[in-house]
Amino acid sequence: MSTGLDFKLQEQDLLLLPERAIFWKQEKALMLADVHLGKVGHFRKAGIAIPRPLAQDDLKCLTRLIHQHQPDKILFLGDLFHSDMNADWESFAAWREQFSSIAMQLVKGNHDIIQEEHYHQLNISTHHELVYGPFRMLHHPQSDACLQQQSHYVLCGHIHPGVKLVGRGRESVTLPCFAFGSQQAILPSFGKFTGQVAMRHQATDHVFGIVSNKVFAV
Repeated sequence: MSTGLDFKLQEQDLLLLPERAIFWKQEKALMLADVHLGKVGHFRKAGIAIPRPLAQDDLKCLTRLIHQHQPDKILFLGDLFHSDMNADWESFAAWREQFSSIAMQLVKGNHDIIQEEHYHQLNISTHHELVYGPFRMLHHPQSDACLQQQSHYVLCGHIHPGVKLVGRGRESVTLPCFAFGSQQAILPSFGKFTGQVAMRHQATDHVFGIVSNKVFAV
């Protein structure tokens, strides 16, 4: 069982989880970005032999987080399902039925191309953005110019952020990370079949790397 790392942001208490999600304590909400369900089915449909059990790993992980933290709501910050309908949608629908009492909301990302009515049939509401308390939730990161016009702190995903660590012997590794700037935070991709991209960070940013079952300040 993971414990996560406490982080206070905008007077709110967040728990940064090594499963690449955030538990917002005041709202009893799980927040996660870029799950990319259906990506395995998408590749298999194209004839690429990806092991099918891999498709269930992220839902199993999310199930563990639900049992551990007992959220009232789950907020998906885009790219919940990777592409169009495939065999993985049925598994997702069955999973949703298990947790029908939990409110689920999706901020649509660029990969969320399935017609919204299918999400609504699963009692998942869809939005272009969400505003809760001090936070504005989007999928795409905002430019500095846009952020200067914001009255809310932005939470988003999309770019699968990573932080590059370099050892004494010049060996390096890029780890998924949470990246908190002065006006915007980018969440790591929850989906494990995604990878990450090393970001440039400002000296004033709060960056937290993720390795195994641990979240640590960089």
